[in-house]
Amino acid sequence: MRGRRALGRPFGWLWTAYAVSAYGSGLGFGALPLIAVLALHAGPAEVSALSAVGPAVGALIALPLAPWVEFRRKRPVMVAMDLTRFAVMATVPAAYALGWLSFVQLLVVSAVSAAAKIAFNASSGAYLKALVRPDHLLVANARFESTNWSSIAVGPPLGGAAIGLFGPVVTVVADALSYLCSALCITAIRGREDAPRPTGTPTTRAGALLDGWRHLLGHPGLRALYLNQLLVGGLIMATEPLLAVLLLRQLGFPPWQYGLAFAAPCVGGLIGSRLARRVVARHGQQWVFRTVGTLRAVWLIGLAFVRPGVVGLLTVIAVELAIIVNMSLYTPVLATYRLEHTPRHLVARTLSAWSIGQQTAIAVLTALAGLLADVTSPRTALTVAGLLILTTPLLLPRRDLTPSPEPALAPGRP
Repeated sequence: MRGRRALGRPFGWLWTAYAVSAYGSGLGFGALPLIAVLALHAGPAEVSALSAVGPAVGALIALPLAPWVEFRRKRPVMVAMDLTRFAVMATVPAAYALGWLSFVQLLVVSAVSAAAKIAFNASSGAYLKALVRPDHLLVANARFESTNWSSIAVGPPLGGAAIGLFGPVVTVVADALSYLCSALCITAIRGREDAPRPTGTPTTRAGALLDGWRHLLGHPGLRALYLNQLLVGGLIMATEPLLAVLLLRQLGFPPWQYGLAFAAPCVGGLIGSRLARRVVARHGQQWVFRTVGTLRAVWLIGLAFVRPGVVGLLTVIAVELAIIVNMSLYTPVLATYRLEHTPRHLVARTLSAWSIGQQTAIAVLTALAGLLADVTSPRTALTVAGLLILTTPLLLPRRDLTPSPEPALAPGRP
């Protein structure tokens, strides 16, 4: 209880907002690819395009937003991004009810949602750094991480059951409403928030767009972790639409089993995120990056061996469990390190650059995986992704190359 009180009431509202939208997204896990498969009868290439083109266009939209977000009050930006996501997601059930739903609309929804997510995450990360004390960042990030995985554990089975009972767009309604509730929670945070002022050497507008990447690529530790994360995250996410087609269409899994295959292993996310603080205290950040970062990459190849029936379901669960335990331990440590080693006046641009790079990597690798699956088969594409990810530990830092983080600042609000 002491640690919970130390983070303060404003963090409690921020965490509540995150939890509400996370549980909504959990209910809508893979909703757009599922709608494409079940309602629009899309094939592997179209489903992969939906998962690739939307985020890629969203990353382009988000690019000029980064400097704008940096020098704005963060709470209004978060509220605006939540309301944007609510509005665009609400168009899907409306169009479906009227018989107007199309693949192009799903692409637009995916792109706008991706752009709003990047801007929201950049704002919330900058707000979090100013909201809690530096020594509480890992605790805060671990709470976000555990919430994320618990929402996926609960959401997909309920979402799959809801789809079976009420049709393919019901979870999109829940997802849309969750963003509206998140906006209300953020609005409930009290206290004055001053608009940030530019610091450091003045830059051109074009230069401001690149400041986040300059920081990431100029910092030895962040550069290694960033490049590794681009490939690991991109390859893991590239398997999602492939599995949707393989499990739902080729192997005949019902939607509820598809949801269960991804939900049950998320219990591992609660375990990993809760262990993060203890593991760092015992072994240090660099050990987590090298060892746990490697363990994230060795399991994906197992998805190539999925078969029909109970054995196939258990295979997916086992592989995902192993990946998620390591990811959930690694991610809050990475998020904390990233905030510790980024000056306050660069946080939003750095987080935007990180997210844009990640979304672009996901888009490119998902598109390539979809094309490969179309030419060969989803199973072949899963095999290639599983083999490629085994090379990613080579990008992890072998020793501590990082400069000291910025001096600790007094806790306060942005």
